[in-house]
Amino acid sequence: MKQSKSYDLKPILIVAGLLLLIFVFYIASRMQSTDRRLIPLSVLALLAGVFFEAKRLFEKWSTLFWVALGSFVFSFFAFLPGKHERVYIFEDHIQMWPYVFLFFFVVFAISFNKDKTIARLTEGITLMQSIAVVYWVIDLHLYETNSSFVKVLMVIGLLFSVFSLFNAFTPFILSRTNRLTLSIWSCVIMVLFAVDNIYRTYQTEDIEVISSIPYGLLIGLQFFFLGICSIYIAQNFFMLIMFLPGKGTFFNAQYFKDLRELKDDHIKRYSDKQVNFLHSLFCLVMIGGVFYLNYKYQVLPRNIAIWTVFVVFPSILYFFDIATQQNRH
Repeated sequence: MKQSKSYDLKPILIVAGLLLLIFVFYIASRMQSTDRRLIPLSVLALLAGVFFEAKRLFEKWSTLFWVALGSFVFSFFAFLPGKHERVYIFEDHIQMWPYVFLFFFVVFAISFNKDKTIARLTEGITLMQSIAVVYWVIDLHLYETNSSFVKVLMVIGLLFSVFSLFNAFTPFILSRTNRLTLSIWSCVIMVLFAVDNIYRTYQTEDIEVISSIPYGLLIGLQFFFLGICSIYIAQNFFMLIMFLPGKGTFFNAQYFKDLRELKDDHIKRYSDKQVNFLHSLFCLVMIGGVFYLNYKYQVLPRNIAIWTVFVVFPSILYFFDIATQQNRH
């Protein structure tokens, strides 16, 4: 009986690695020889934010390294010619390169850390998000609109905000339906602010052309926060669009099975524990105060103020909760 031959893939991987390395040097030489700014500092700030948050998710540096390496390899798909691309411009593909890397990195991060990227939600978190929605509407003066469609959306958003406020300040039982509703509302908020943040961030000037250092740092901070939140933005987006049936699947049994699993994911990620009244009051006063002062004095752009609160305030709430528990003892 013949034994099957085992093939040593190491030489093939080494050759492939050397070829990619040569290609990277070629990319670097093309970047040096052009007057175009192909990879601006803002993109580097974006990637820095992604790596910063990914390190917290992966915990081990080795895992982060291998995921980054895999994403780096797949990112070279950016250099394949497009289906309708008549003239191949290499520099245009270099501009796409970091975004393709970011796409694969976020997908891999979500795939390998599903339980961690589906962030645990509480009444306090949805209260914080609902306050941010109210601030966003006021700061944009959307209440002055003449559009009936926008007015309907604002009324719906107000009802959900009141519902989250009611749950945060009352001992009302968090049933499965309530947790599902609040989780979906949280997804809608995160996707809404993601679109607003991406639009506002990419409307700013490039860091390289700004003479003011503080303003340049502010723009860099925008991209850094966008990188931090990109993993959760993608996760919330997927958790929303998965409710939509694919073509020809609306009456498919598999669709309803997937729908039940998706509902369970939403319910599982929402804590059934009641938030302390003082916790909710502190959240309302503190976040409401921050947004009021920013609205009055315009210290930070609206999107930076919102995402700063989203990134920083959960930690403040966590330490406030610990402090109140210690005082009880």
